[in-house]
Amino acid sequence: MSTEPAATEGLAAPDATPTAATGTEHEPDTTDTAAEAVPEGAGARAEAGATDTGDGSGAAEDGGGAAVAGSGSGAPAQSGDVAGGGGASETAAGREAEDDVDAPGGAEGEAAVAGVTETATGDEATAEREADGDVDAPSGAEGEAGGEAEGVTEGGGEAAAVTAGEIDSEATADGASSSEAAADGTSRAADGEADAAAQASDARHEGQSDAQGEGAAEGEGKAEADGAGGEAPSEAAAEIAAQRALQERIAQRKAAKEGPIAAGGKLSGTAADLLAAVRAVESGARPVAAFSEPAPAPRKVATEPVRRAPATAPAGPAEPGVEAVEAVHAVLSEGGAPAALAAPAAAALGEGADGALREDPWQLLRVAGVRPEQADGFARALLGAECRPEDERRGRAVTVWLLEQAAVAGHTALDAPLLADALGKRAVPDPDEAVQSAIAEGDALVFQDALEEPGAPAPEQEDGEEAERPVRVLVGLERYALAEESLADGLARLVNSLSKEDGSQARADWEPAAAAAGGSTAELIRTVAGHGLVLHTGAEAALAEPAALVQAAARLGLRVCAAAHSVDGRRRLAEHFGPGAPEGTAVTVAGLLSGAEGPGRDRDGALAVDLLVVLDAPQLDVETAAMLAESLPDGARLVLSGDPAVLWSAGPGRVFADLLAARVCPQIASRTPDPGPVGELVSGIGVGELTQVEAPGKEVVIVPVRDAAEAIHRAVQLVADSVPRAIGIPAEQTQVITPGHGGAAGTRALNAALKERLNPGPGRFGGFDPGDRIAYVPAPGRTVPGRVVRADAEGLHLDCAGEPVVVPQDAVERTVRHGWALTAHQAVGLRWPAAVVVLPGDATQALSRPWVYTAFGRAERHLSVVHGADAALPRAVAEVAAKPRTTRLGTLLRAQVPPVQ
Repeated sequence: MSTEPAATEGLAAPDATPTAATGTEHEPDTTDTAAEAVPEGAGARAEAGATDTGDGSGAAEDGGGAAVAGSGSGAPAQSGDVAGGGGASETAAGREAEDDVDAPGGAEGEAAVAGVTETATGDEATAEREADGDVDAPSGAEGEAGGEAEGVTEGGGEAAAVTAGEIDSEATADGASSSEAAADGTSRAADGEADAAAQASDARHEGQSDAQGEGAAEGEGKAEADGAGGEAPSEAAAEIAAQRALQERIAQRKAAKEGPIAAGGKLSGTAADLLAAVRAVESGARPVAAFSEPAPAPRKVATEPVRRAPATAPAGPAEPGVEAVEAVHAVLSEGGAPAALAAPAAAALGEGADGALREDPWQLLRVAGVRPEQADGFARALLGAECRPEDERRGRAVTVWLLEQAAVAGHTALDAPLLADALGKRAVPDPDEAVQSAIAEGDALVFQDALEEPGAPAPEQEDGEEAERPVRVLVGLERYALAEESLADGLARLVNSLSKEDGSQARADWEPAAAAAGGSTAELIRTVAGHGLVLHTGAEAALAEPAALVQAAARLGLRVCAAAHSVDGRRRLAEHFGPGAPEGTAVTVAGLLSGAEGPGRDRDGALAVDLLVVLDAPQLDVETAAMLAESLPDGARLVLSGDPAVLWSAGPGRVFADLLAARVCPQIASRTPDPGPVGELVSGIGVGELTQVEAPGKEVVIVPVRDAAEAIHRAVQLVADSVPRAIGIPAEQTQVITPGHGGAAGTRALNAALKERLNPGPGRFGGFDPGDRIAYVPAPGRTVPGRVVRADAEGLHLDCAGEPVVVPQDAVERTVRHGWALTAHQAVGLRWPAAVVVLPGDATQALSRPWVYTAFGRAERHLSVVHGADAALPRAVAEVAAKPRTTRLGTLLRAQVPPVQ
């Protein structure tokens, strides 16, 4: 590999290396949730800066001391209280402060899940953004709790309003009945009342009309008696006859009301049939089974799939109403919390959010970015002396918060002892009671998983009986627990739904295609022919093997589909298919699940496929994988293909790694290596070796630098001048990759320098100009590169891989950032002709083997490494593996599917 001089002409090196550390930054706009919590070290603050959170999202963590004071009144500590008044918090605004940090694994910093899990080094960082300025501590008193009585009064007011309505309804009926005493004895008045009663009798509410009719009828009788002595004109006689007819109708109606009710007399159709069946059962004439639902017919795959209309991105939760936000704002103001938290709190807590906060102030922890010490300050301001660390509500809320932090760190559950230890560090007096309270309220679930090695025999006692197996107790959120169980059930169904007879016949049908392919491609085709679930591992060059499998299955008449993680992955896959591939064969995972791409679904809602190949499988989190497994019909085949050495998924779980470890299905390892010096270098990194490779065409160039300022200068020089001139790759096809967003050489600093050089402009549209390269994040963990086209009243118009996208103005700040420089998590699943990887000296703690492997592997033809990490780079490749994640998928699968021999 080539090495360029340490400094370029005319560049004066700074006297000192910048002190900004590259911590772990978290932003909700690009939630590549792979963070893990910082261990120990409570009370210390991470240095300013930021490292890769995965997709570029993150949260700065306050390193405040204990959340609750250990003496005195026993109320939570004042440090970290929520500030009153204050400007809009960055948490709600969706853009963190430049100095937001979250210390990487092993660094100093307050633990998001202190003592439970190590914070991932930059690459695997939390998606929740918690900026220091989000919720500031008040100075002086915490505020009054006078709003509590007001909340009680509001509740009573609602009840009073209901009671008043009922009283008003009764008064209407009573008033109508008492009108009989007001009859004046004249026939004309009686006639008027009779007419009114006739109209009322046809009204919807029979009780009220009956009361009015009775009063009118008595008035009629009295009027008739008073006028009997006079000579009645013919018109009056006709009116009296009409009144008598009305009286008869009223009497009949009253008699019908007082008699027995013929239930179901006015029913028809299915309701009448059901009522008749119920009566037959009650009388003993028919058994219950006579009207039970018939057994469902076996599921059949429709021959003609029902195509769904192209869909846009799924809509998020409904925006809370103005009144709801104002009500929450009033409660937050009493507790000294920023007004900018009102809308997020109303959305997170749903209907009655203001009342929920008054009843349990620690519910504020459900808002992204709010930390326990900040919720403590809010609770103390509302509750006053009643706010105590032993409050059951506090323990329950902190338990849920710790589980949520573990989820964004990639865990689907936590060991109960570690969770209890973390609760103790959060000043929860009785951690076990707090966990039990969360479980009792349904906020968390508890599991007991056997501790055993795959394939190990069951322990036996002396008498030959099976001994009790050791178990570990796990606690997790229901959302991820159910997703993991659903995924295990779906995969087990696929494994067991393909019978041996079907597999034998399929092997015979597929054998000609396998014989024509040869190598590991033939092995893959033969294996898929006889199994419902197959794992395939390999790097970029191995992509040709699943592509050949899809083509072979299509020639056999099977309905096939191949889904990639990104739009770029879909493009690379389609290139292997060629022009003759069926339409909709190559799709993205998100497009397939939403119905915007792919073959559509059959009448049962299952995907209309016989074979589904999912590429970039390491990027599947448990929820996405569960949706895919549930969407496949019985008898379908699923192939998960990917490179196990890259960074794991943004969301919770490690599906591909768990399946490889469980060994419940066949695994095919590709024997196709990536070509060229870049492929050789990356392959060595995958096995923990950073070797020097021969690069006669300058395919790999190392550029040593002394500090962050020089690193930025050299990166801009490489993109704008050196690579286009020496390698022939234009600047728009070169991607810069760096460990994090913050810091002296993070994506912000690099993007600012690259924009100034490549597309200078005032940034009139939210900091963007036409022609700017951007990274658009339509959903957490998914980054789509593109360019700015224009901006107008509709929003920011983008061109993302040839597809037009319009981002509304209020969403630009959350979902769009400049894209000349990305983090490794943002770049996973994407490739460019040239890549410039910047490794500043202040980002060494963010480096790991998966991070280096992923970053270096984004280059197709040329790789430049701006190297300021010194010995930290080879040490990370050799020693720093992926951070472990606590999951249950392997245990759940082994209980349903025997291991493959």
